[in-house]
Amino acid sequence: MALDGLLLYQINEEIKQLLPAKINKIQQISDTEILFNCRSRSSGFKLMISCHSQYNRINLTEETYTAPDVPNNFIMVLRKYLDGGIINSCEQVGLDRILHMLITARNDLGDQHDFSLYIELMGKYANCVLVDENEKIIDAMKRIPPFENTKRTIHPGALYTLPAQELKKDPRITLDADADESLVKQFHGFSPQLSREFQHRMHNGENFAEIMKELLASKTLYITETEKEPQFHCLPLTHLENQPAAYSLQKGIDVIFYHKEERERIRQQSGDLFKLVRREINKNTNKLGKLNQTLEDAMNCEHYRMYGDLLYAYADTLNEKSGSVELPDFETGEMIRIPLDIRFDAKQNAKKYYQKYHKSKTAQLLVSEQISLCEKELAYFEEIGAQLEYASFEDAVEIRNELEKMHYLKPQKQRIKKKKQNEIPHFMTFEFEDGHKIYVGKNNIQNDYLTFRFARKDDLWLHAKDFHGAHVLINDAHPNEELLRLAAMLAAYYSQGRQSSSVPVDYCEVRYLKKAKGGMLGQALLSSYKTIYIDPEPATIQNLLSTHLTKRRH
Repeated sequence: MALDGLLLYQINEEIKQLLPAKINKIQQISDTEILFNCRSRSSGFKLMISCHSQYNRINLTEETYTAPDVPNNFIMVLRKYLDGGIINSCEQVGLDRILHMLITARNDLGDQHDFSLYIELMGKYANCVLVDENEKIIDAMKRIPPFENTKRTIHPGALYTLPAQELKKDPRITLDADADESLVKQFHGFSPQLSREFQHRMHNGENFAEIMKELLASKTLYITETEKEPQFHCLPLTHLENQPAAYSLQKGIDVIFYHKEERERIRQQSGDLFKLVRREINKNTNKLGKLNQTLEDAMNCEHYRMYGDLLYAYADTLNEKSGSVELPDFETGEMIRIPLDIRFDAKQNAKKYYQKYHKSKTAQLLVSEQISLCEKELAYFEEIGAQLEYASFEDAVEIRNELEKMHYLKPQKQRIKKKKQNEIPHFMTFEFEDGHKIYVGKNNIQNDYLTFRFARKDDLWLHAKDFHGAHVLINDAHPNEELLRLAAMLAAYYSQGRQSSSVPVDYCEVRYLKKAKGGMLGQALLSSYKTIYIDPEPATIQNLLSTHLTKRRH
């Protein structure tokens, strides 16, 4: 479900209360997302503008975003013209999903100019267009040249025109409506979902004007879970079966869209990583099968030595050259058929069999080493695959950097800011009122840092047994049972055992850990530990994430 005109009206009414406001910083979050960091007379705030084809919206956000190191051209244009400017007003065009933001800013010479930023939140046609004082387009997030659309051109230098508007009534000044006809056809600002809600209420005796009054007075977003996707509006959607969850308007918009867009950013960041992992797992699995077969063949080499011994022992009696010979076994007397190369005599054939024997013995050592390396690499990519399943955007960036450093990936010409050598990884920290903390590493870089650099000797370390997964720390060697079980649940949840029940989780003090010699990044060996069994409970984890996860950097 997308924003409709009436919900956008309510959101914008709250934004307008913070204006005028200075634009302190303009950040690109993705190719379709812009974040304005602003300062009003009373406080600072962040304004998210998304023109994503599915998740387009505008709202005041408190979420934390990672900005690319190198912004795209449109962001550079916005910074050039609007950085340091004042947002004087933000008005909705009727009840359409279009906002007109009026911004005053100074150029490099100090001259003051007015600019318009049109934010069009119309599904797959969502766009953001910067216009000068003469309504001439400076640039747009999504350009539409004249040959693509004869009715409306969105291109630098063209005159800006609003999308064509339909002739409908304004529901804010209407007292009644036909409950048997879709309100989408009758009024501006209605989505099909909101129309069904009004019709449901009107059929149950409520008055159109009273319902509209309730909507316009609402500062709450009601989110109702359904089989397909959550439905939401600033009215409780009573025509749906489930009870809604209530949030403040701006927070509710974040609840709906932030995690969807985060998953989209993660998909863009890690799509090729998943392909690499699958390719490497398949390659190493096939290679391991062939190596094991080679080792099995090499292990079956004792008969070569026996053939050589027999041929040497009976060499003087074997004068005729033939393709094979039968000789008695030294111990059992059983006749053994030995293939021969007719180009050589018995002793030369014996020498060939001794060479095969020694070659097989050498192969056993070499192939065993290759099997060990192949198994390590297979385990490594299985672990990377598990980490990608629950990675955040920043986790995925760290995993990419790790794979590039290990030369599994070519360094991409990416706009994501690379970590400095000594920068601390973004591991998760859960803080509790009694001073206890739980730390969770979700990739090899975070795990290695947490376990071997950050942890104290008397911290408690946890890891899901026999599963690839997170390293978890408690800042107490002897936590109470509740805290221990929470930490164990985090270890189980952020592991390949997430979907299992009664997951075994090993735990010990950090003093009993050591880094595996020659092992992969983050690999630890335990010398003394205990095991707890835990069921990963998604509801408990989500509650922890919403109540105890701190966004403070370490």
